[in-house]
Amino acid sequence: MNIVNTTEENIKKAAEIIKNGGLVAFPTETVYGLGADALNPVAAAGIFEAKKRPFFDPLIVHIAEISHVEKIAEKPGPKVLKLMDRFWPGPLTIVLSKKDIVPDIVTSGIPTVAVRMPVHPAALALIRAAETPIAAPSANRFGCLSPTTAEHVSSQLGDSVDMILDGGPCSIGIESTIIKIMNNRFYLLRPGGIAPEEIEDFTGEILLSEPQGEKPEAPGQLPYHYSPEKQVILTDKITRIEERSGYLFFRSPDMSYPENRSKILSANGDLREAAANLFSHLHRLDMLDIDKIYVERVEGSGLGVAIMDRLKKASMKYI
Repeated sequence: MNIVNTTEENIKKAAEIIKNGGLVAFPTETVYGLGADALNPVAAAGIFEAKKRPFFDPLIVHIAEISHVEKIAEKPGPKVLKLMDRFWPGPLTIVLSKKDIVPDIVTSGIPTVAVRMPVHPAALALIRAAETPIAAPSANRFGCLSPTTAEHVSSQLGDSVDMILDGGPCSIGIESTIIKIMNNRFYLLRPGGIAPEEIEDFTGEILLSEPQGEKPEAPGQLPYHYSPEKQVILTDKITRIEERSGYLFFRSPDMSYPENRSKILSANGDLREAAANLFSHLHRLDMLDIDKIYVERVEGSGLGVAIMDRLKKASMKYI
């Protein structure tokens, strides 16, 4: 597998791959993305093929400048522009009315497009060098654990990717928050790297939950997702140890535990640290010779909302 560092020369090579219709996995602050030219339907189809992703699940389009939004979407209103000015670049995806230049395969045939501007310098450099918006879901097999290192990408996607740009571990470690504004109301489609309370405090608007339609409007809206191969069992508190099980503690436990098959999200219960460690710890536990992974629930506020969203969907695979 072609894993390379994010040097200027390698980013230029990766941009040429994008321009020629290929696939490049690249780091963002959230998780690693599997990128293709968002305006090339054949290239976008390669993303679905590599991930074994169903075509009804839309992709996020990544841009490098706020001004580039109007190339792919209708002119944003003042509320959307205010959000972009505050949270971009960063882990916020906004669903907008799309222009015809965006192929239907990217949006799964719906009239909206999910757009974000990442903050990771390598991601921004790649988009600028490719001179096109880049469609990029997480660089993993569909429904499996999201990748937060280049090695995670390689182990799941192998030779189906033309190049993997290695920018080290992702700093946030969970996917972006996705929202849309419709009829002057704010809707949370997926919790993520920006806490809902932070958006609500800035906008003065309550984030509403929109009823799920026949098709997802954004990634991560299916009943189960982000799943290890091993069964995930959620519990309020881990109180006993089994021989063939692994353990993911929220905080440092007040009990003896098998260190060789246990991970701690954050010793002192810091949600930002817990989010950054979530997928990498689950990857490591999933590689062990165990049958189940017991996971402690985290606090359901701030980034805990996004962490619990991922854990609930991981556990739903087995329910």
